[in-house]
Amino acid sequence: MTQYRAVLFDLLTAVLDSWSLWNAAAGSTEVGRRWRGAYLRRTYACGAYRPYETLVAEAAADADVDLTAVAQLEQRWTSLAPWSGVRDTLADLRTTHQLAVVTNCSQRLGRMAADLVGIPFDVVVTAERAGFYKPDPRPYRQALDELGVDAGDALFVAGSGYDLFGTAVVGLDTYWHNRIGLPAPPGAPPATITSSTIEPLLTMARS
Repeated sequence: MTQYRAVLFDLLTAVLDSWSLWNAAAGSTEVGRRWRGAYLRRTYACGAYRPYETLVAEAAADADVDLTAVAQLEQRWTSLAPWSGVRDTLADLRTTHQLAVVTNCSQRLGRMAADLVGIPFDVVVTAERAGFYKPDPRPYRQALDELGVDAGDALFVAGSGYDLFGTAVVGLDTYWHNRIGLPAPPGAPPATITSSTIEPLLTMARS
């Protein structure tokens, strides 16, 4: 017996190394992180869905990033790859748990990114499909409903600390896979567990 029946994942920061993608599109790590930070702030404050590509472009303007980087981001999208250890961990989890994605992305790019993981998900909820961006509770709840599980029977794997606001409202235990050592946003509720690697997730999910 396991504590959880399902594990839900933030796709673009907890599962895939999208930081390297943004850095490559921007031309440097410094500029890429500044742009991505501006994007995260815009997206997690957005609420109702607006086109993902629009938010990415607006964040570029916020961060004083040349708009050619926006085109580069989409052109390089298929270069997204899982963080080390992620594919093996998800393959192992899939033998005992349902797996889902809840991602702040367009439907087209979200499906493309989920396919790049190489492990099938039972449910993929994008912000576009849900009609709202996280941390609004509706995308998380849509994934739970489609899986047929209650929040108490599921675990969420966050990549950004902004998810902690939404998972706290929904009542999801949260494993923060904080791969690059991001600071928690001001006022964010604590994660159940925070780790710079994905492997301890197996123990938590099966405890």
